[in-house]
Amino acid sequence: MHDVQIVAIADPDEGRAREAAHRFGARAYPGHGPMLDEVDLDAVYICVPPFAHGEAERACIARNLPFFVEKPLSLDLKLAEEIADEVERAGLITAVGYHWRYLDTVDEARARLADNPAQLMTGFWLDQTPPPQWWWREDSSGGQIVEQATHVIDLARFLSGDVTEVFGLASHRPRQDFEGLTVPTATTATLRFASGTIASLAATCLLRWNHRVGLHVFADTLAMEITDHDIMIDVGQGRPVRHAEGDPVWREDRDFIEAVQGRENRIRCPYSEALETHRVALAVSKSAASGELVKMEVLRANPQPFFRQAAAADSGPAASA
Repeated sequence: MHDVQIVAIADPDEGRAREAAHRFGARAYPGHGPMLDEVDLDAVYICVPPFAHGEAERACIARNLPFFVEKPLSLDLKLAEEIADEVERAGLITAVGYHWRYLDTVDEARARLADNPAQLMTGFWLDQTPPPQWWWREDSSGGQIVEQATHVIDLARFLSGDVTEVFGLASHRPRQDFEGLTVPTATTATLRFASGTIASLAATCLLRWNHRVGLHVFADTLAMEITDHDIMIDVGQGRPVRHAEGDPVWREDRDFIEAVQGRENRIRCPYSEALETHRVALAVSKSAASGELVKMEVLRANPQPFFRQAAAADSGPAASA
């Protein structure tokens, strides 16, 4: 983006920090503390594994710095709730990387459901095991529901509002070529929404390829299949598929940057909204571990107002990240 300059990068792996900084003409730091102390920034991107959240967010809050944070928010729900409260008190601009909300196909799905709400949804994350070994450990990644399928949960919430009840089941199969793998290798969940929608979710990391990732949505005389790259809408006249247009990651970045620059805040997933999705993902894991139904405390029957993607402005002050 012509009006954004990356001026500093921090990483405990100093070699990676220097390599990235060299690509962008930025300064490299071995940690976020020295970087935040020495560089005058307008905003910060916090891109760390699930177990590493907390200190960086609080350092930004202490300096009144807007931040964009990778999902999931944390493995510790209490920590995420505390950060959400601190963000609200500070009035900070925040965004979280649930980029499916920025798909133009999802805009189309929300328009279809505006007067014909979803009654049933089925979600999938049927995939391979990612290579980072921190992902293999449930105490580092939170497991596949928390680290990956949270995108599908967030999409379901974006279409049908908040979840009231969660019941999950999980199983684990040892795998010789993934030594130390402790995350569930298969998980299913049933969700009830305040809007009346019911949903099922299935996830597995047992495959060697990406088999299916997406959400199927059913309403009166309407069936939709949504992935991160296309949508199929079936109204009984065939199964036409339309590919998504544009880059949803660019769109979410652009909304964050423009909010930081003082323009209209069109951010679709600020920290507080991501927290509600995170509650559901953690509730699935909690229910699967305990065998008990989990009832959610925060209930909002209606999803967020429908957003229309506006064209990014071509001019304005540059932001430093």
